[in-house]
Amino acid sequence: MEIRRDDPAAPHVAALLAHHLAELRGHMADFAFALDAGGLSRPDVTFWTAWRDGTLAGFVALKQLDPCHGEVKSMRATSAMRGTGVGRALLGHVVAEARRRGYHRLSLETGTAALHAPAVALYRSAGFIDTGPFADYRPSPHNQFFALDLRAEP
Repeated sequence: MEIRRDDPAAPHVAALLAHHLAELRGHMADFAFALDAGGLSRPDVTFWTAWRDGTLAGFVALKQLDPCHGEVKSMRATSAMRGTGVGRALLGHVVAEARRRGYHRLSLETGTAALHAPAVALYRSAGFIDTGPFADYRPSPHNQFFALDLRAEP
C-alpha cells in the first residue's frame, strides 16, 4: 500500500469524501464534525490518501491544534477496502507523522453510532484512551473523544 500526501479537492477523492460526509451527517446531524474539502485544505491540516494496486483505498488528515497537539481528522477506508488493514495503515502513518512533528498528544473525535464501532476498536488497539472533549468540541451523546500520549514509547 502506498500512502501519499494529496489534495482533498482532487477529483479522485470527491466521491469517497462525499460519501463519508453524507454518512456521518445522516447519523449524527449537527454533531458531525468531519471536514469537507475546503476544511481539509486549510494550512493547519495535512491530507493523505492510501492506494492499493493503483486504486484509492482511503484517506486521513492530521490537524495541528497547537505545536504539541494534533488531531486525527476524517479517516476513511473505501467500502471495498474495509477490513483489509487500510485503516490501521492510515492511523499508523498519522501517529508516526505526529511523533515526527514532536507532538506530545494526538486526539480524535468520533461518533457513538454502531457504524463507528470498528474505528473505535482500531483506535483502542492502537493505544488511544477515552478522554473528554478537546479544542472546541462539546460533550454530547453523539460524540466520543480519544487521545494518545505520544511521549510514551511506541
